[in-house]
Amino acid sequence: MELVRYNVIAEKNPREIILLRGLGCKWKRCKFCDYHLDFSTDAKKNFLLNKKVIDKVSGVFKNLEVINSGSFCELDTETLKFIKAKCLQKNIQRVCFETHWMYREKISSAKKFFAPINLNFKIGVETFDTYMREEILQKGFGNILPNEIAQFCQQVCLLFGIHGQTLESMQNDIDIALKYFARVCINIMNKNSTKIIPDQHVINLFRENIFPLYKNNSRVEILFSNNDFGVG
Repeated sequence: MELVRYNVIAEKNPREIILLRGLGCKWKRCKFCDYHLDFSTDAKKNFLLNKKVIDKVSGVFKNLEVINSGSFCELDTETLKFIKAKCLQKNIQRVCFETHWMYREKISSAKKFFAPINLNFKIGVETFDTYMREEILQKGFGNILPNEIAQFCQQVCLLFGIHGQTLESMQNDIDIALKYFARVCINIMNKNSTKIIPDQHVINLFRENIFPLYKNNSRVEILFSNNDFGVG
């Protein structure tokens, strides 16, 4: 089935969102993730596909989110150049890319490359519980503190619905995220090809107790399905 790669999001943080294809996630160790299967090592083919997607961008909200089942620097150079050119053409003032922690030192050079466009970066922390994040999910952050992550990234993704999470742990993650980051995206674990299985009890706890508190919060987006943003 062909993936949907462009959509317009009108609520909370109005923006266009594009799902591009990268050269492949270099980390590829996250125990819950199979997004990395959307890749090609052929940069020319990636650019041809990505160009068709980027050409759909209208600049309607002057705000663009770019995701690529990996990190921003795993996009080919021609794709990055074309994103910048399209943003300048359409007067898009802000672009959000996603990144893994191991690429944090590349963020400053990306901001220089895209100037005068304002870049934001979104990072999948999943949880601020170090044991859960590193031993169970294998995210590759180490014993990093939230304020250290916030020095590089303005937005954070959390992952809920996993065995071992509690009402208290999920609320704590949200409290920390809202303290240090401008925006929070909460993903609910969906069944996929990995060995991490959604815990329906944890999901129910979230849906009944936490979701009502944040469903109208302008800083918090909640995805019960992987394609709730209209791409994928």
